[in-house]
Amino acid sequence: MKGGKSKSDTKSAKLSVKSKAGKKSGKAAKDPNKPKRPSSAFFVFMEEFREQYKKDHPKNKSVAAVGKAGGDKWKSLSEAEKAPYVAKAEKRKVEYEKNMKAYNKRQAEGPKDEDVESDKSVSEVNDEDDDEEGSGDEEDDE
Repeated sequence: MKGGKSKSDTKSAKLSVKSKAGKKSGKAAKDPNKPKRPSSAFFVFMEEFREQYKKDHPKNKSVAAVGKAGGDKWKSLSEAEKAPYVAKAEKRKVEYEKNMKAYNKRQAEGPKDEDVESDKSVSEVNDEDDDEEGSGDEEDDE
């Protein structure tokens, strides 16, 4: 063959792609208590625009059409018309930063408290609970 890939090269390339896709990524699980990032000014605008668009076009079920119309409308707005949405976005950003500081502070303090409380393993704790609950007879199952 002149400069082309052989069939075996193509098969090995496909196999390597499949093996990568089958592996799970090593990302850590997301913390559900972590504050969500604030919306940008455009998304603040889109919240209001979606409601208005649905009222004006009740039969339209296409999400893409709403997004496209919203994007076109946003581009046509002047800076003065965008100002209220930018202000709302800034307000949400300040609130988010405050929440993140509190969240990070809790995260920094959290592991210290757990280490102090859990000096005993789970099995030791369960053994103590069993001794306290029983009336002295080890074999109550009969």
